[in-house]
Amino acid sequence: MSAKKIIGWSLLIILMGGLGYGIYYASQAFPIITGYGAKNLCSCAYVSGRSEQSVLDNELSAFPLSIGTFELHPEDSSATATVFGFAKHKAVYRKGLGCTLINEVSEEELRNQRFNLPKPLPNQDSIAWPMGNLVRDTVITGIDYKLLNKTVEDAFAEPGETKNRRTRAIIVIYDGQIIAEKYADGFDKNTRQLGWSMAKSVTNSLIGILVRDGKLSLNDAAPFEEWKADKRSAITIHNLMQMSSGLQWEENYSKPSDATNMLFKSKDAGLLASHSPYESEPGKVFEYSSGTSNMLAWIIRHTVGDSAYYSFASERLFKKTGMHSMILEPDAGGTYVGSSYAFATPRDWGRFGLLFLNDGMFNGERILPEGWSEYSSTPCEGAPMGEYGAQFWLNAGSKTDVVKRVYPDVPPDLYWADGYEGQNVFILPSKDLVVVKLSQSSGNYLDDNQFLANIIKALP
Repeated sequence: MSAKKIIGWSLLIILMGGLGYGIYYASQAFPIITGYGAKNLCSCAYVSGRSEQSVLDNELSAFPLSIGTFELHPEDSSATATVFGFAKHKAVYRKGLGCTLINEVSEEELRNQRFNLPKPLPNQDSIAWPMGNLVRDTVITGIDYKLLNKTVEDAFAEPGETKNRRTRAIIVIYDGQIIAEKYADGFDKNTRQLGWSMAKSVTNSLIGILVRDGKLSLNDAAPFEEWKADKRSAITIHNLMQMSSGLQWEENYSKPSDATNMLFKSKDAGLLASHSPYESEPGKVFEYSSGTSNMLAWIIRHTVGDSAYYSFASERLFKKTGMHSMILEPDAGGTYVGSSYAFATPRDWGRFGLLFLNDGMFNGERILPEGWSEYSSTPCEGAPMGEYGAQFWLNAGSKTDVVKRVYPDVPPDLYWADGYEGQNVFILPSKDLVVVKLSQSSGNYLDDNQFLANIIKALP
């Protein structure tokens, strides 16, 4: 064979190999784009009450999402997505449940699911804060309102030409009272906003209620049947709470991974995560994993039972704390996606922060076990800088070396619920302070260290 033919065949083989890989990668990546797009368009429209165009222009405008085609279908309360006509995904809205991706089930099967949902909760506008939305217009002596208001105002600024900080809501709660509150255009105190991974901290609270009830113990082995026959039998609920299960997991959203397959391709997020293989001794290595949060969500359902499960969070947490707007969205198997899908108004996210600031007490009633806030904010043994507790991020680091703290200009007892694109509920017990910040940031992120430091500076 001549050299020319050898080169020609080699180039053809390389071309075919590249084409084959491209097809394979597209088959893996396109469903992530369409799953993410359909789910978010559905939820932002039907749960948050936003326009289709607003979601397309913001949540779904950046590459690679921009290669997708996303459509809202009000006639059946759904949203669909494709990429070049391929990898179609559909999400459907169900009242009281938010939106769910149709994964590994038929649409008919999903729509025919029946749930014992709680009764709608009362209007809060005539009820005093914090159980309601009637906020007193009071001035607290010693607060530098000029600095406080400027700090909040500056958080909405868009530095540079690219307007991608997109701060949408900020609430500052001091001594139990709202002392500053601001919203972006198109958002207000009644707009439910997605907390993304702040849902993990909500999952923490539901586990806490079951611990207080005596139905779970943190030292219990996680009740997954297939684990009983191997090393995973040593994994406890405490290990899952601190994300130190020792299970193999890839939390990567830039490509197909365990996390994206779980959220955008799977019917049962928690069960899929439970199939993760053993990698290291439980309790020794911290590895951030949305899979562990969804295993906890599955454990909550397993413990409560289906007859009470869909009213459990409302009856035992939301109703008792005034968090009437919060919606937890389930996967196609009916289990709440405890890692990622919780919608609530900014004020309800603030109430959630107050619950932990006050060690599980709200309106004179104990909701969480005594000491639960301390447990939640105790550094995981496997986290090298003490930056993670039990489904909360921590500022602990080194108390003697502030450089090792996440926010060096903020006291070390700060801990917070944290979500993608800048969702935060900051809890600072030493300052009697809760700060809620919701955004859709993809660059020019707010300097949270300076932002919090300035708020603290404004306090008495």
